Amino acid sequence: MYTITSLDDPRVQVFGRLTEAQLRMKVEPEQGLFIAESPKVIRVALDAGWQPAALLCEEKHIHGDASDIIGRLSDDVPVYTGSRELLAQLTGYTLTRGVLCAMHRQPLPPVRDVVKDARRIVVIDAVSDTTNIGAIFRSAAALGIDAVLLTTDSCDPLNRRAVRVSMGSVFLVPWTWLDAPIPSLHDYGFRTAAMALTDKSISLDDPQLAREERLAIIMGTEGDGLPHETIAEADYTVRIPMAHGVDSLNVAAAAAVSFWQLCK
Repeated sequence: MYTITSLDDPRVQVFGRLTEAQLRMKVEPEQGLFIAESPKVIRVALDAGWQPAALLCEEKHIHGDASDIIGRLSDDVPVYTGSRELLAQLTGYTLTRGVLCAMHRQPLPPVRDVVKDARRIVVIDAVSDTTNIGAIFRSAAALGIDAVLLTTDSCDPLNRRAVRVSMGSVFLVPWTWLDAPIPSLHDYGFRTAAMALTDKSISLDDPQLAREERLAIIMGTEGDGLPHETIAEADYTVRIPMAHGVDSLNVAAAAAVSFWQLCK
């Protein structure tokens, strides 16, 4: 355990001096890092088998909120501590529950392995807002989605804010990047449902959707929604019935509603 007294200490640059891109690419991508914040989220990550690289916590949490976490760390994982004020300067904000953990990334499995036993999956297409990514993962875990695929222009699910908003759900649902066209999911036996408003959209509660053995639910960007090509290539175009003239929901809210209906 090491007490930090200076913001210039190179041992803790991972917690405050590196950008998300640098965390991911400082060394080879498969050896990159991400930050898990708050004791609850860190515990979920540890329970799911993710390996810690270093821990940073306020002094008062060493024998408090972080004590059980520290007890789970191997001897080669350093624990850094310091005053609340110093750590706030280091990270740029007051810590949530006073604990951060730098963790090692894991090699991601191929799509075929992620969807092998899945019946309901979500495809996140070009969603770039970290809060929405975290919220979609949280709903996916809670409402029965078996796997998450993200197009490569989507936000990294291991972004610090995405991890925090998901409350650790990014560690509970299998996920990986989809680097092939979405229609390639037909090769794994999936029919695709694009969530979009068009003249041909069917209602979310249409019985034929429930009858599909394997269904991939495609969620689009916060602003423009799904590209026309993606909608045209989908087996279904699906809308959520709404009232009072409201035409759309935030993508995270729409995802939760869709998961609830289609995973029942």
